[in-house]
Amino acid sequence: QVQLAESGGGLVQAGDSLRLSCAASGGRFGAYAMGWFRQLPGQEREFVAATTWSGRSTTYADFVKGRFTISRDNSKNTVYLQMNSLKPEDTAVYYCAGDSDLFQLTSKTSRTRIWGQGTQVTVSS
Repeated sequence: QVQLAESGGGLVQAGDSLRLSCAASGGRFGAYAMGWFRQLPGQEREFVAATTWSGRSTTYADFVKGRFTISRDNSKNTVYLQMNSLKPEDTAVYYCAGDSDLFQLTSKTSRTRIWGQGTQVTVSS
């Protein structure tokens, strides 16, 4: 089974940019739809962005549209989240996730989703 490892989190100021990476190992990365979720302090994990196995189709949560971009490089088994114009309310632990398709990836009831360990993003005002 594919294992996921995020990197690239850190402390930035409001308005700054950050790029998260998620490296996959141990399986067929190209077979998975990939996405990013986040968990704010005291809240449930929420969907941020996702892309199909080919990277040709993407979908975003409304609160990140126009600011965040998801992409993937199947030759490097890596998915990215480029985050621009960061706001203090973007402060959260960001998780990489994979699933069989976009529908399962954005479903709240998927039993096949795989997760990374998360990376902290902190945006100061």
